Formats: sequence, C-alpha cells, structure tokens
Amino acid sequence: MYRSRLKGRLDEHVLAYLSSMDEDSSLLHYDIVGSEAHSIMLYEQGLISRDELSRILSALEDAKQISPEELKVMRERYEDVHEAVETYVIERAGMDAGGKMHTARSRNDQVALDLRMKIRDDITSIESAILDLIDVLLLRAEECVDAVMPMYTHLQHAQLGSFSHYLLAYADMLFRDIERLESCYARVNLSPLGASAIGGTSLPVDRERVASLLGFDSIVENSIDATSSRDFILEFCSSLCITMLDLSRMAEDIMLWSSTEFNYVELPDELTSTSSVMPQKKNPCPLELMRARASTMLGVLAAAMGIVRALPSGYSRDLQEGKRLVFDAFRITYESLIIMKQIVSGLIVKRKSMLDAAERSYAIALDVAEQLVQRGMAFRVAHRLVGALVAYAHAHNKGLKELSMEDLNSALHEPLYRDTAELIASILSSVSPEVSLSRRSSKGSPNPREQERMIHARKERSKGYRGMVSTREERLEHTLASLQDMVKSLVMR
Repeated sequence: MYRSRLKGRLDEHVLAYLSSMDEDSSLLHYDIVGSEAHSIMLYEQGLISRDELSRILSALEDAKQISPEELKVMRERYEDVHEAVETYVIERAGMDAGGKMHTARSRNDQVALDLRMKIRDDITSIESAILDLIDVLLLRAEECVDAVMPMYTHLQHAQLGSFSHYLLAYADMLFRDIERLESCYARVNLSPLGASAIGGTSLPVDRERVASLLGFDSIVENSIDATSSRDFILEFCSSLCITMLDLSRMAEDIMLWSSTEFNYVELPDELTSTSSVMPQKKNPCPLELMRARASTMLGVLAAAMGIVRALPSGYSRDLQEGKRLVFDAFRITYESLIIMKQIVSGLIVKRKSMLDAAERSYAIALDVAEQLVQRGMAFRVAHRLVGALVAYAHAHNKGLKELSMEDLNSALHEPLYRDTAELIASILSSVSPEVSLSRRSSKGSPNPREQERMIHARKERSKGYRGMVSTREERLEHTLASLQDMVKSLVMR
C-alpha cells in the first residue's frame, strides 16, 4: 500500500524479512484506539468530514473483532500492524474516507505511540504482580519472626538473624523496583503522535487533544525526539532486568537452602519436578529456569541498548527489532513474578533445622564481643579475645557454649586476657540465638520487635502503592471509556 514510488510488489522473501506482524498482534488494540483518537482530532480540526469520520470509526470498531484466522492472513500480506489496520479501514470505509485516516501522521510516530500505550499498561501489570509478591513475603515474614537462622556473608556464617528478616530484605528490594517503574511511567506516558515522520506537519493538528483523549499526561514535544527516541524502552527493560536479578538471587537462596545439606526450606511437590531415572529427586526446576531467564533478560537489555547505540538521529528500521525485545522482557518478568509468589506462598520453613544450625554456629561470636564492649572493653580487644575463643573451640570441635572453665583458661592464656575467663563464662551462659536477637537494638535489625514494626510499616506502604496504581489505572480506564463512548456516538449505524 505504501509503494507509491516503487514499482511492483515487494519481494516475498524481503517482505518476510521486514515483517513485524508476528510481534505486532500485541499492538493491534493500541493501534486501533490510537487511530480512533487521531481521527476524532482530524474531524475536530476540520481535516475530515463528519461522514468520513463515522465511516473510519465504524471500520476501526470492526477491526477490534479481527479473528485469529484474519490475523494469520495479515501476517502473510503486510509489513506491520499499521499497514494492516489502514488497509482494513480503506477496504471497509472506502479510499475517499479511509484514505484520509493517515493524514498528518507517519508510521514513525504511530509505532512510538503504540509502544508507549502498551508499556504503560505493562508497567501497571508488573507493579501489581510485584505488590502481590511483596504481600506474600510480608505474610510469611509475619509467620517467621521467631524462625532463627544463620545469616551469611561470603557464604559463611556471619551473624544470627531470622527468616523474617531475610524475607523483609527482598520486600524492600521489590519496593525499589516499583519506585523505578513509577519513575519510568512518567516518562513513558507522553504522546508522540502528531510529530509525523520526523519534522512535524503543516496541517493544523492538535497534538495535546490526542494526548488527552488517550490518557497521556502530555506530549513528547520535539518531533525528532518523539519519533526516534527509544530511551523509554531501555529504561523499562532496565527496570525489569533489575527485578529479574532480585528474583534470581532469591531463587538461588531458596535452591541452596532446600538442598539436603541445608534443609532450611522445602518446596511443595506441585512446584517441583523429578528425574526420569532417579525416583528420589525433587528438583527446583522453576527456580533454575528463573535464574536462567534473568540471564536472558541481561541479553535483552544489552540487545536493546545495542540497537540504539550507533543509530543516527531520526527513525531507522533498526528500531523495529526493539519491539520483540520489550515484549519478551515483559513476558519473562511477569511470569517469573507469578511463579515466585507461588513459591514463597507454598514454601515449607524448617524452623528446627534453622535453629539447630544457629545453635551449632559460631555466628554468636559478635554478640559475645559486644557484651564485652558493654562491660568497658575496647572493641578491638574483644574482637581478638573472642577470635581466640572461636579458634580454640573449632580446633577442639566444640561450640562456644560447650567450652568449660578449663577450656576458657587454656584459650585465654595470653597476658592480655588474664582474669577474663569468669567474665566470658558468665556471658556464654546467658547467650543463645533467641537472646542474641532480642538484644539487637539498632533500627532495622532482626530483633523481633523491629521485625514486627517493619512488617506493619511495609504493609501500609504496600497499601499506599496499591491505591496509587489503582487510582492511575481507574483514571486511564475512565479516559479510554470516555473515548469509546465518543466513538460510539460518532459512528452512524
């Protein structure tokens, strides 16, 4: 349809190579709605007649009912969804009316519009899925405030904490993912339509009117920027990539802790796979795939950045490849969030195994050192003293609390540690994993009272974000419903 200068039909192999119809089915609805708003603006500006508008809108409404079979035929005939929809409208409304629908716009600003409309919906869907996961994390954290476990640095026992504290850490990471997406939404929700191919139009269009009809906050003002920039895609993919990295790290922890060696958690049977030959196997396959798909997301982001890295200003066909990348990014992240919510919800927490590991651990060493500091000892001296105790206990295959007075005197033989054995014995007799956590006083620590405070605060924060997302979604739905009502009133049946 666009080959006004060129002779003959496009070579079939070239058409297949150029076509984005396989990906464009995701944009069909947005292309139709965007065309309806554009056509209404053309009528209001006196560029098309009332009758022409009615015929165009009637055809566009029919296009919303395009069947999968018709889409399949379109994939074989057209380069993209924009050509397919315009041809569909012309066939039904006639060239004298349908041929005017594309007045004062280009595929360049049209595809940018469709992408922005889809991505803003995708952001809302991702944020809702993140909040669902956060709420499950908070619910499980509330149940596990007293589930004591070792915490790790360098994959070695570090300090004692609780499973609740661990879950809250990921809730906080996911809140930041929402904040990034909220910031991204503000830059996505700008209309590029009316910028034409790159340099605007001499026709009297009203870009702000189209933006208002479609629920955009404003327009991308500069026509070059409007048609050729894809930083909003890069930002969206980058935000989703960070979310996937968060999920991947969580997946790694759960896989590790569900192993026989740790036995801290267990996945429900319905969320695991087995072996074709080893009947005992219970494999965390969804988590393994989640970890792999985080790597896929890194590739998606790198590919999206690579596409725009050396493009000259203005539209280039290279940008078409960004569509499938952004669709993949959404699908991977959304599906992973749904799966992780199921996993966290169904996770069996092995409290006794965690507590046993905590009681066997030397991770209580810092708590002992801090008890000495509270009695007036310099921290560096306390650090050295407790380090000597741990070295002795380890060499004799004992826990700190298992050290006898004789052991303490043997371990603390340096002059610097004289007269400390009784003090150490007194401290060791009073410490335990539970006591250790109850003595933590710093804000944000795994002290049970701090856990309860943080859980409550984050529940309120989640409610606030849900309200914000819901309000925004309702406002957009109302705007688009009003557009639909306007379309219906303008269509002559």
